[in-house]
Amino acid sequence: MPLKYKFATKQEIPAEHQSFYVERDGAWLLDADGVVSQSKLDEFRQNNITLTNQLKRFEGIDPDAVRQLADDKRKLEEAAQLKAGEVDKVIDARIKAARAEWDKTHGVVVAERDVLTGRLTAIQIDQAVVTEATKRGLRPTAITDITSRARQTFKLVNGVPQAFDGDGQTARMGKDGTSPMTLAEWVDALVSDAPHLFEANAGSGAAGSGGGAAGNRSVKNPFRKESFNLTEQMKLEKSDPKLAARLKAAA
Repeated sequence: MPLKYKFATKQEIPAEHQSFYVERDGAWLLDADGVVSQSKLDEFRQNNITLTNQLKRFEGIDPDAVRQLADDKRKLEEAAQLKAGEVDKVIDARIKAARAEWDKTHGVVVAERDVLTGRLTAIQIDQAVVTEATKRGLRPTAITDITSRARQTFKLVNGVPQAFDGDGQTARMGKDGTSPMTLAEWVDALVSDAPHLFEANAGSGAAGSGGGAAGNRSVKNPFRKESFNLTEQMKLEKSDPKLAARLKAAA
C-alpha cells in the first residue's frame, strides 16, 4: 500500500506510519525529499501544457521574415500618408520609433555605467583607505575588514572620498566640527577604536610603560582627554616619536 502524501490530522495517520510524517501549515505531510502534493504536480503539468500550446502557435514562423513584413507594412503606411499629404504624421511616427530605440539603448548604457561607477568607486576608496591605514601599521589580514568599513562610510564626491553618516546623506564632520571628515581622520579614529586592525605599536593602547616598549595594550592613549597623562606623553615622545604623533592625531 503506497503512503499517502497528506493527512488533515495526526489521528488519521496509521500508527505504524506516523514517524514518516511532519506537521506543516496545519496538516501532516509525508517527510520525504523531492515529494510534492498532487495539486502542485497538476499545476506544473498544466503550466507545461499551456506553454507548449503557446509555442505551437509560432512553429514555422521566421522571426526575420516577420520583422521584414512589419517594416514593409510601415513603409506602405508612410507612402499612403505622404500621398495624402500627411507629412507631419510620418515625421511624428519616425520620431517616436527613434526615441523608443534610443531609450532602450540608453537604459542599457546607463545600467552598465552605474555598475562600472560602483566598481570604480569601491576600488578608489579601497586604495585610499589602505594607503592611509598602512601608514599607521595596518595588519595585512585586516585589509578586507577596513575596506568593508570604509565602503559603508565613504562615497566619492568630485573624485574625493567623503564620509557620511548612516543615512548616507548627512556629511560626517571632522575634528573641527565644520569641515567634512577626511579619510585620514577616520583612520586615526580607527587606530584607537579598532586597534586589532593595526600592528601592536600602532593602536591607541600601544604606548608601553616603563622603558617605552611598544605592544602593551593595557595602557590607554595618554593624549586622549579621558586618559590624559603628561608623564606617559613625554615618555612616548622620547621613546617612539612616530607612535606619539599617531596617538596624538587620534586623540
